[in-house]
Amino acid sequence: MKTQHLAGRNAVVTGSSMGIGRAVALELARHGANVVLNSSSSAAALAQTVAEITATGGRAIGRLGSVAEYDFAGSLVADCVGEFGAIDILVNVAGIAEPAGSSILDIDPADWRRQIDVHLHGTFNTCRHAAPLMAAQKRGAIVNTASHALLGVFGGTGYAAGKGGTLSLSWAIARELAGHGVRCNVVCPGAESRLSTGPEYEALIAGLNARGILDDRMRDAALNPVPARFLAPAYAFLASDLAQDINGKLFSVAGGYVGLFSGLQEQFLAYKDHRGGETWTLEELAGQIARAGLA
Repeated sequence: MKTQHLAGRNAVVTGSSMGIGRAVALELARHGANVVLNSSSSAAALAQTVAEITATGGRAIGRLGSVAEYDFAGSLVADCVGEFGAIDILVNVAGIAEPAGSSILDIDPADWRRQIDVHLHGTFNTCRHAAPLMAAQKRGAIVNTASHALLGVFGGTGYAAGKGGTLSLSWAIARELAGHGVRCNVVCPGAESRLSTGPEYEALIAGLNARGILDDRMRDAALNPVPARFLAPAYAFLASDLAQDINGKLFSVAGGYVGLFSGLQEQFLAYKDHRGGETWTLEELAGQIARAGLA
């Protein structure tokens, strides 16, 4: 019998009626967690996932609505506390696809706002409601979802910016809450979902590769995603006490692969003592940068 590392813990998992979020919710429940599930669009899929958890003796409730709405995000946290007694785990997975072929050259501002609202604001909304409760109880684990898109390798605008913003937000949360016994980590997942399948998606990946934006290795990985259940254990691990010393980290998880980003590394290029009163000339900067091999 599988050890229930999350027995007695209470979790909110956003975007959990299908795809990655569903796999994560099922995995948390298998490890004993009580789960509040969420979908913005599919009541049927939400009910099916809740039924799958309860059929095996787990406890779960489903809530239909968008985490982009601040008050609704708060209701998910409140429902977790009201139904199960506390919130110990928050996993943000909710996401939407950017319009096919979208770029800074043509994206509609309304599409940009929708991307930021769901990915960045949605993550902020749930964290803002959950963090004070977790800090007060001196216990909690937050796992947010980013994407390799934050590197710019998948094109687009709002999706990349939303995921990049989620990473920065998570780093700030990790530092802010560390002294309160609350951890926050981030996963860049690679798995089969409605955002990573279909002709439009395949054409997008092929086009990015042809333009040299996406290399062959990432193209092949993107076109051959594995079922989401293979990455769900990574989320459950980060939510468990087995990861109690892990905070503020960015992981890459795809199938059986697990990677860790080393963070942003700043490289020394040059120094000129400003106390002499002279600013850099453009020629001096050009020379320094050339010597560093950047030009």
